[in-house]
Amino acid sequence: MKDICIFKRVEKKYRISLAKRDALLSAIGKYLIPDAHGKSTVCSLYLDTPDHLLIRNSITAVSYKEKLRLRSYGIPHEDTKVFLELKKKYKGVVYKRRVSMSLAEAEQYLYGGVTTEDSQIMREIDYAMQFYRHPKPAMMIACEREAYYVTDLPNLRLTFDTAIRYREYGLTMGDGLTSSHGADGTKIISDDTVLLEIKTDGAMPLWLSRALSELEIYPSSFSKYGTAYLQTLTQKGEQYHACNS
Repeated sequence: MKDICIFKRVEKKYRISLAKRDALLSAIGKYLIPDAHGKSTVCSLYLDTPDHLLIRNSITAVSYKEKLRLRSYGIPHEDTKVFLELKKKYKGVVYKRRVSMSLAEAEQYLYGGVTTEDSQIMREIDYAMQFYRHPKPAMMIACEREAYYVTDLPNLRLTFDTAIRYREYGLTMGDGLTSSHGADGTKIISDDTVLLEIKTDGAMPLWLSRALSELEIYPSSFSKYGTAYLQTLTQKGEQYHACNS
């Protein structure tokens, strides 16, 4: 049976130093439990149109953004479970639909439009794929992640991402994630930087708010795909042009 998930939550991001990450974990560690993936290499293959319409829309948009991606925890093989995701953000609230399948099944869908999955979530993803005229893999984003949840608040999650990197080559699933390319890529943050994400469907508990305040950890805007895309333009000597479509 496929894993089908629906998320509706608020996600806040914080760019912090390794020292502040360690201090925060020391302060709140007693509340945290490693989640099912614990420490892992997270690989996300973002889908986009030839003119990068999805990421240009996302960079430009004020209240509504959406992304399509294929995600794995660890470097997948043909029979590894991966997650096909449609992620929307509207007025600060994130809505995520995702369905699991093997990497082989994901390849069949992405490159041939063939799927055996029949669910409301898959139909929503399929509608988005058709709306954008079947976007293809455009960028690979990988990072090293530590993920936690809170014992009595299972919908409160904290993730700490380091070594965030990207690549535009080796993007076919069989020749990219499962080959010598692995999770290789060009870094988009320094070795001393951590991207903390706090994901919750409700208010933040007082002990967490207090720890963030005492350590002077404040929210900041950061998009992995958006940052990587803008970096590629800089490297190519091109300028970003807002999407007018």
